[in-house]
Amino acid sequence: MPAKSQPDKTRGFLIPIGGAEDKIGATRILKRFVKLCGRRPTIAIIPTASRREDAGINYQELFSGFDAAATPILRFARREDCEDEAALATLKSCDGVFITGGNQLRLSTTIGGTSVARLLRRRNADGMPIAGTSAGAAIMPSHMIAGGEEGATPHAGMVSLAPGLGLVNKIMIDQHFRQRDRIGRLLTALALNPFAVALGIDEDTAAFIGPDNVLEVVGSSTVLVLDPSEVRHSSLAEAEHGEPVSITNVRLHILTPGMRYNINARSVEDIE
Repeated sequence: MPAKSQPDKTRGFLIPIGGAEDKIGATRILKRFVKLCGRRPTIAIIPTASRREDAGINYQELFSGFDAAATPILRFARREDCEDEAALATLKSCDGVFITGGNQLRLSTTIGGTSVARLLRRRNADGMPIAGTSAGAAIMPSHMIAGGEEGATPHAGMVSLAPGLGLVNKIMIDQHFRQRDRIGRLLTALALNPFAVALGIDEDTAAFIGPDNVLEVVGSSTVLVLDPSEVRHSSLAEAEHGEPVSITNVRLHILTPGMRYNINARSVEDIE
């Protein structure tokens, strides 16, 4: 569950990115994240999701070029690394955190339930922005989409869920959405958990979720929003593995850059 905000604190932004964000052109998403972290910020980079030894270095260079004062890489390779006092001290003092892409199960099995996970929830509740791309986006909610199959038709067994970091409990996130044809697995996840709003985030696109739980789309493509608040029926409980699943009265929104969606009210904000 998300940590509770103190009366004198404003919760920090969460910025799930659909992956493959622009790093050589306008770089709108990454520049906006760095700006949210403050003037000359220290941004900690967590590359745990990736097996690449050089994971995180490109973000170090990018953030430094965007006027970040320091960009330490925290290499949590084992669960015991998540109790390292020096790494925890960095997380306690930094101005923002960026979680890279890779495999979200590597993130959840390494960081989940550790002092790092608890501290990330606490720092975000106290105002620190946290961004994540691809697997780093998927890990943010309490209910994490851990894997699944491609395709447009939801069916039993199409998606697997696992506990995420718990930075937010009102949404689920799928990434590389349109590029990897993931609407079927997002609908299946919604059938499994018809409480949370489900976000399908395209590549080079981000949802900037503010402390008021209003998200704004930034980037070059779209965010698909599935709202289950009026769902009347799902056949998931009766379906055999691999069988198609029915689900009725799902509200669907396609949001383009600049559009805003109120997660609490389950409504699109006024469009100018």
